[in-house]
Amino acid sequence: IILHTTIMKRSTIEEFYQVATEYIAELYFLQVELLKLQKYVHDQRMRLAILFEGRDTAGKGAAIFRFTQFLNPREYRVVALGKPTEEERGQWYFQRYIKALPNEGEIVFFDRSWYNRAVVEPVMGFCDTEQYQRFMGQVGLLEKMLVDDGIILVKFWFSIDREQQKRRIEDRLVNPLKHWKVSPVDLAAQEKWHDFTSYKSIMFERTHTDYAPWVVIKGINREESRIHAMRYVLSLIDYQDRSPDLAPPDPEQLGFP
Repeated sequence: IILHTTIMKRSTIEEFYQVATEYIAELYFLQVELLKLQKYVHDQRMRLAILFEGRDTAGKGAAIFRFTQFLNPREYRVVALGKPTEEERGQWYFQRYIKALPNEGEIVFFDRSWYNRAVVEPVMGFCDTEQYQRFMGQVGLLEKMLVDDGIILVKFWFSIDREQQKRRIEDRLVNPLKHWKVSPVDLAAQEKWHDFTSYKSIMFERTHTDYAPWVVIKGINREESRIHAMRYVLSLIDYQDRSPDLAPPDPEQLGFP
């Protein structure tokens, strides 16, 4: 911030700090509300699973960090599964995800989920056509069973445009603090943009349901995306001591396929 402000006009600097201050205040307010929500989920023995999906660099991991930053670590988990092991490759595809589902009184945040098979895997050649079609035929049935059993299932798609993604990938490549984030999928993301778009559209068409809808977080910027995602989750449960100042989700910034 200091390096950039040396070449910014005073009015721009003041506007920047005003926006930053407003964001920090709103984030703090929502994180307090999330603590109330977490306590209510725990006390009522509820189960909440939140899926964070989206293109690479869309801000999924950073959003999860802000969601969980001040939560009680004993009552939530972040699940970010890597490549399946040899044993897992011989199992039903959903098996390792089912093991990670929330217990009573728990919130689970999935940093990518079973929906890897709907978009990333077919685009990158990590699954064959038969495996892809089997997944698409089963996922709706699975989610219906989860919801019928009482799990509150939230499916976020963090949206980003092509130019934004290009800038963020370039930043990861030159920033040594972010180099670890670069993956083969990142490197192919721009070249295969239209393939990702095609599979994403099919996924929305076939897996957006009344019982497990997709919620698209429009990619204005990372900070606003986090705020809108938090407000949406907080709107789902009538938890105890909810602040009357809590704003409802903004329909201009949230969408459905």
